[in-house]
Amino acid sequence: MAEFTIKVTDAGKKFCKSLKRSMWYGMGDITQNAFGMMPDSSRLRKDEFWALDNVSFELKRGETLGIIGPNGAGKTTLLKMLNGIFMPDKGRIEMNGRVGALIQVGAGFHPMLTGRENIYVNGSILGMSKAEIDKKIDFIIDFADIGDFLDSPVKYYSSGMYVRLGFAIAVHCEPDILLIDEILAVGDIKFQSKCFNYMTTHVLNRGCSVVFVSHNRYAVQDLCQRALYINHGKMIDLGETMAVTNHYLKDMQGEEATHNEGKSEYSLEEGVGGLTKILFMDKKGNVANQFRPGEAVKIRFYYHFEKEVKSPSVGVVLHHSDYRYSVVSSTDYIFNLHSGYDGFKIPSLKGTGYFEVNMDHLYLPVGCYKILTYLFLDNNMNLVQKNENAGTVEMLWADQSPERSLIELPHNWIVEKAKG
Repeated sequence: MAEFTIKVTDAGKKFCKSLKRSMWYGMGDITQNAFGMMPDSSRLRKDEFWALDNVSFELKRGETLGIIGPNGAGKTTLLKMLNGIFMPDKGRIEMNGRVGALIQVGAGFHPMLTGRENIYVNGSILGMSKAEIDKKIDFIIDFADIGDFLDSPVKYYSSGMYVRLGFAIAVHCEPDILLIDEILAVGDIKFQSKCFNYMTTHVLNRGCSVVFVSHNRYAVQDLCQRALYINHGKMIDLGETMAVTNHYLKDMQGEEATHNEGKSEYSLEEGVGGLTKILFMDKKGNVANQFRPGEAVKIRFYYHFEKEVKSPSVGVVLHHSDYRYSVVSSTDYIFNLHSGYDGFKIPSLKGTGYFEVNMDHLYLPVGCYKILTYLFLDNNMNLVQKNENAGTVEMLWADQSPERSLIELPHNWIVEKAKG
């Protein structure tokens, strides 16, 4: 067997923005092929663009690769090329072994057939024989856990049920290569956890190579040994997962800051004013968006009111971007501060200034948080301003932590010998 399961060399895929031109180009390429002439697919024609350009990497047996990047970066296009749905317009892709793929909801299923019948259809597409499917069908049914709907036509299935059945088939066909798109995000939290646990305890243990596309960098960090960062169809970074995902995070934060510069997403009655920005600062008063456990933090809310406002109060909520933390209601917030609930009364205000809350020691689970801010008037009775995209802040690992845990708390150890 080859040393690698996947080898991609300078691969590229182009598309045409115009449907009419795309049809003409296709007809021209077919005609040239019919007469033994090879069209030059490495050059761009009018209205064409590279959805993916000069991508190269190798994946060995048992390795896991996460593919990250913003929407439209080319991640799913790359996955479809690996699965043979798209052929590269330039470069080369080599796949060694049976491929299992979960790329698109409903792909490989016939809508008029039942779930049970589609197990055989989809299993055969993935290279399984009828005897193999017969042997594993009970395990597939048990893992999918879709109950009585198993014998109903899949056209009545929800997206989550499609994913349950598709994933169950894909992992039980014992592929050498497993391709997974962000489609897993369709499933509920319980099923996502079940899938990740199964991949770590069964799929990877038998030497399967996994390519995992996700926007969730923490899921990528948990599952993958290496990561590939793609943007605008180009390879930006390839290497150790933590380094690549941090590179991606910094780029996205930089783009967001540039995009929001000089703008306010807050909405308040015209001519009144409101909150203008929020800043996180270290103990020296320097603006920062990364902190380590136990560090002092200042949160400053800047305001500008054209007219006098009565009894204002402000709040800040942090939402963790990790798939392991699901927020259902305000009681589930990991971090929620509100000046009014803390009993801090702010007098009537007009003009420009800021509110500030100080914390001597901040302890939060490691990860990236989205900042949400709120402005209330009239003793918390009137919510007048809400910004669900006020920025991001990140909690880093403790410097001295050799075994990384999601939260670091102050502690000390003692030993005492028994007397006598």
